[in-house]
Amino acid sequence: MSADSQPIKVAIVDDQDLLRGGFKMIIDSQSDLEVIGEARTGREAVASPAVARADVVLMDIRMPEMDGIEATSRLLEAPGHHPRVLILTTFDLDEYAIDAVKVGASGFLLKDVPPEDLLDAIRTVHEGGGVVAPSTTRRLLEHMAPVLRSQSQAPAEKREAVDSLTAREREVYQLIAQGLTNTEIASELFLSEATVKTHVGRILSKLDARDRVQAVLIAYETGVVTP
Repeated sequence: MSADSQPIKVAIVDDQDLLRGGFKMIIDSQSDLEVIGEARTGREAVASPAVARADVVLMDIRMPEMDGIEATSRLLEAPGHHPRVLILTTFDLDEYAIDAVKVGASGFLLKDVPPEDLLDAIRTVHEGGGVVAPSTTRRLLEHMAPVLRSQSQAPAEKREAVDSLTAREREVYQLIAQGLTNTEIASELFLSEATVKTHVGRILSKLDARDRVQAVLIAYETGVVTP
């Protein structure tokens, strides 16, 4: 981290004191990361100025008083600054995590994630990416794909948005949905990373998607990709 740059501000929302303490220790060990707030319930999180100011919030999905889905929705609907939210779950195929992504979460992780993966995920979502590639995310999306398509019936506006993509944007979109990074997409399509970044920005704009995770969810709902 350069001398004039600020550390990424992180908040931890979980009803388990031991888990919050462990995550705080791991995060605060990094010079470019800093825990600025904690909360034990979704209700505490929504009421906390520190959580609202965070760049990235680690949000437990199952808590008393208010669960992580409702808390995420309220944080992202509130006026002003909106943090990126990473959902924490105990279960590999936690179907509630899909609901969290639908209301705006930027990805999710298992609570027993290796420390280096946790730190990488925080940095990734802070930079505007979504945690799409990790195996847990991939398995859940693939597991839920038939349900997503049957539940949503791919609303007309989503299909129209996907149909509005150019042929090249469609190629890039399919690779995004497969979990490839911009660097990998550039290599696959023989493009510069700058060009890929431009395509990604246009795709997210046309889909009205908050980030890559939201775009991937739309890809599964509309059948752009299938398991």
